[in-house]
Amino acid sequence: MSGLAYRILWAITWPFVNLIYPRRTIGREHVPGPGAALICANHSSMIDPFLIAYSMGAKCQIHYMGKAELFRIPVIGSLLRLAGIFPVDRQGGGAMAIKGAMKFLKDGEKVGIFPEGTRVYTEAESEAKTGAVRLAAKMGVPIVPVYLPREKKILRRNVVVIGEPYMVELDKKPEPEEVERAAEELMAKIRALGEDDR
Repeated sequence: MSGLAYRILWAITWPFVNLIYPRRTIGREHVPGPGAALICANHSSMIDPFLIAYSMGAKCQIHYMGKAELFRIPVIGSLLRLAGIFPVDRQGGGAMAIKGAMKFLKDGEKVGIFPEGTRVYTEAESEAKTGAVRLAAKMGVPIVPVYLPREKKILRRNVVVIGEPYMVELDKKPEPEEVERAAEELMAKIRALGEDDR
């Protein structure tokens, strides 16, 4: 999908989402420039990808994973592709999802991943899966941590905090403990950004 199509869709949808979920962005200077990167955020709502996209700006297209069955729905499937979302068959397991993400990263694109793996509603429940840090280390791309408020406020300002990009370094054949530490470090960076949510 062309960047032009994405920017047009971004411009059309922005006023509606911004009206319902207005936001303030902290750390806009950390929005990555051209080149591959992983955008990693905490996750508690289906609106999260939109809040991240509008905080990053129309020029920073982010590709997310979506359930393959959604792409078979008329109109919805086309809109998802325009939004930069790529289909993942849940029956194919995590390997298929990683393969799709690697393709975009190889092409110098941005990929969005929620390290918690599912929607999490409190910090006490927060625990990172290792897929994001494994992917970043394997592809040699930076991670951009992003913090979103767990509880979104309708018609009230929501603060999105973009953190400084950083590189993940793992051994070629890392021990599970090393990978788990890297995953927890990522979540710690995301949580720390929440301290700026004032």
